[in-house]
Amino acid sequence: MFVILLRFSGNKARAGAFMDGHKAWLSRGFDDGIFLMSGSLQPNAGGAILAHNTTMDELRTRVGEDPFVAENVVNAEVFEITPSRAGRQLDFLLA
Repeated sequence: MFVILLRFSGNKARAGAFMDGHKAWLSRGFDDGIFLMSGSLQPNAGGAILAHNTTMDELRTRVGEDPFVAENVVNAEVFEITPSRAGRQLDFLLA
């Protein structure tokens, strides 16, 4: 399982120009069964994504394809988590 933090850079003002591409990139991640959840970091600091069903190398490649990352609108950090306990609704992450 992975946590991706997309923190706005000094180019935050350019986010609007790449928003459609970023949303399409997110949709592909969900359609491919990689992304579990996405949302905003508060207050207006960027975004976060939970991901699974991939490797660190594959995920880093995918993250690099996000227009926000490619155009330096955000700085991406990817953290790998080895789940050891989860609520019943997340049992699939322990398999």
